[in-house]
Amino acid sequence: VEACSETNFEKYPNPQKPFPKMYPSRVPEEDWSDKQEVNDRLTPYNWLFIQHADVEVNGEETELTIPRRCMHCVNPPCVKLCPWGAAKQFENGISRIDSDICLGGSKCRQVCPWHIPQRQTGTGLYLDIMPSMAGNGVMYKCDRCYDRVAQGELPACIEVCPEDVQTIGPRDEIIKKAHTLAAEIDGYIYGEKENGGTNTIYVSPVPFDELNRAIEKGKGKPHLKPVKDTMAQANSLAAAMLVAPIAGIAAAIGKYYKLTKNSKQ
Repeated sequence: VEACSETNFEKYPNPQKPFPKMYPSRVPEEDWSDKQEVNDRLTPYNWLFIQHADVEVNGEETELTIPRRCMHCVNPPCVKLCPWGAAKQFENGISRIDSDICLGGSKCRQVCPWHIPQRQTGTGLYLDIMPSMAGNGVMYKCDRCYDRVAQGELPACIEVCPEDVQTIGPRDEIIKKAHTLAAEIDGYIYGEKENGGTNTIYVSPVPFDELNRAIEKGKGKPHLKPVKDTMAQANSLAAAMLVAPIAGIAAAIGKYYKLTKNSKQ
């Protein structure tokens, strides 16, 4: 968790205060800038946390620890249904939110089965194009250290993991390893089929419905329930097609704004 925070510190929001009038007015402020030390849930300043579950394994009471972050879905609804085109998926399966384009509408959080993305008010594109309004801020989540991965490095959390229980690689290879490990411990797999499949795969010695009952759940603390493929539903697919043109235009405007801003700097 500390390595994640140290590595991604420069990506964290730096909101301007006092916050301008919120727009739309129904949108509440979400401010974590004075609570950056919180590390027991997901926040705009904490993209990875550890859930704990007290369960019985082979007749013994055992505490299991579960690293929780973005699941990086194979077919991510946060990417496909963002009306502004602010979310992107790379060929390697990593999905990220572009803070230079995001308008903080939280559609990504609404359509995410685990409600992973978190919002910070008082930052983002709105402050430059409509400075009298805070807009909605920007949404933040784990980006799997995409910049490190692009350079052939490991995500920070994997590189420093003292137990060496995390790994990264092509999804088909990871799935094979997960099945091998599950067979060795008579265990269970989560993420292979959830929401149509994710790129974060868990292997547990106890059923995941038991784990889900044992973990603390709530805002910023995602569940471990079975999840249907949300993008397979006809209404989601129709919505994706409808927002695609808007997303393309919004992304183009956002990129133009970023280039203009950089040239001025």
